[in-house]
Amino acid sequence: MSMGFGGYVSPEQLMKDRADFARKGISRGRSVVGLQYADGLLFVSENPSAALHKVSEIYDRIAFAAVGRYNEFENLRIAGVRLADMRGYSYDRRDVTGRGLANAYAQTLGSIFSSGGEKPYEVELFVGEIGDSAAADQLYRLTYDGQVADEHGYAVMGGAAEVVAGYLKERYEEGASLGSALRLAADALGHSPGANGSDGADRVIPVDDLEVAVLDRTRAQARKFSRISPTRLAGLLGERVSAAAAAPAATDPAVAPGEVPSSGEPPIAPPL
Repeated sequence: MSMGFGGYVSPEQLMKDRADFARKGISRGRSVVGLQYADGLLFVSENPSAALHKVSEIYDRIAFAAVGRYNEFENLRIAGVRLADMRGYSYDRRDVTGRGLANAYAQTLGSIFSSGGEKPYEVELFVGEIGDSAAADQLYRLTYDGQVADEHGYAVMGGAAEVVAGYLKERYEEGASLGSALRLAADALGHSPGANGSDGADRVIPVDDLEVAVLDRTRAQARKFSRISPTRLAGLLGERVSAAAAAPAATDPAVAPGEVPSSGEPPIAPPL
């Protein structure tokens, strides 16, 4: 039994309130796109901050992307790195898998969501892992309550996720080159539907406001994660760059108000 200011609150209502609270916080963040291309997995987000990353490396072939409160998903990222390092050191590097990390994150998020002693995390996550071929690539999406979805081709979370996903659904093609996949993701993030389903005034997101990283199976190094520099990004986007230069600068922050930590280092990561 749970007691609120107005008396008894049913478990169903309590869970609904917690879910609404988490979804509202997540929706304030800008969308993150995870997309499979010919040579691996691509992650793209609108984020003008050079210091606060939404996409990061976890292990050799594993990447992490998030949207929501920065301090909360940074806690989870650090915990994932520690878990992967410990497992790889204690056993074998091949024992560190995206599926294992996704399950660990699911348990943590589910426990936090169902606990009555603290608020739920306002985050959604991607855990991506590349294999030796496109068929072996994995992309998991985790929600604030610990649910896990095994995504294929592409996935979107945070912000206007339904709008961005709808754009991708109509245009995504398997086996695209990095440049083609990147242009599609950037266009999807800038898509604004008009009234009655018509095309709206789409934005061209400036290169400097895009955070882009890949898991590239063609890299000779064991570590397959790589950030795309603004210079290389401009070359991959091609003709979109000149259009972006003429477009007005975005006034909305790419990181939700709650995503910026209040001070210094994030708190110690919760156990996984």
